[in-house]
Amino acid sequence: MNHTDLTIILPTRDEARNILTFLASIPPDVPLIVVDSSCDETPHLIAEARPHNTAILHRQATVTEARQIGAAEAITDWLLFTDADVRFATDYFYRLRTWNNEGAIYGAKLSSGEYAAYYRWFVWGQGLSHRIGIPAASGSNLLIRRSVFDAVGGFDLSLTCNEDTEIAFRIQREGYQVDFEPDLAVYETDHRRLRRGVIRKTLHSLVRCLLLYFNLLPADWHASDWDYWNGMPDRGAARLREG
Repeated sequence: MNHTDLTIILPTRDEARNILTFLASIPPDVPLIVVDSSCDETPHLIAEARPHNTAILHRQATVTEARQIGAAEAITDWLLFTDADVRFATDYFYRLRTWNNEGAIYGAKLSSGEYAAYYRWFVWGQGLSHRIGIPAASGSNLLIRRSVFDAVGGFDLSLTCNEDTEIAFRIQREGYQVDFEPDLAVYETDHRRLRRGVIRKTLHSLVRCLLLYFNLLPADWHASDWDYWNGMPDRGAARLREG
């Protein structure tokens, strides 16, 4: 896969503190679609720092809706879903040249600073889950072939979190290849959610994802984020409004 065969899909909401680090880590020739619902200067910083190969769509949307909106605008063979509070490893886009599967690829999320041990254990857990046949994808580092994304119907728009793992479940169930590549890494730069409690965050993700995997999460619970976005940019609560 050549890195120009993909489009980066980025939901943003009040990410001024993170966005310049993110932008500095991506190649200038890779198309970037930003779906923004900010009240701060995030879109201005993006337009100023990356005036080319960048589209900024102003929408009030949940993170799931924003990913779906961005995907609908992309025209490349691959979609790279990520978040503004990460930076890509320096060799990330070079490593993509060795990958050409038919479904989806998800990589590791590490930290070069705070909570480095936690993220290493998290990646170990992703690997264990993958080995027993359960994809543990993260929306910070998820590549999906466009034709496969369309074939499974995109994201479940009723979800306000865990939409990334849930779509990987469906891709696998439809018979497409889903690969985990721990050397394909991004680095977390914003640790506000972990500061609220490592165990709390871990259990939140583990319990909800297992319920989704076994189809045990009631439909009327999908829209609830179980306090996931508390203290973070309110990407879960904002609803879609055309701008």
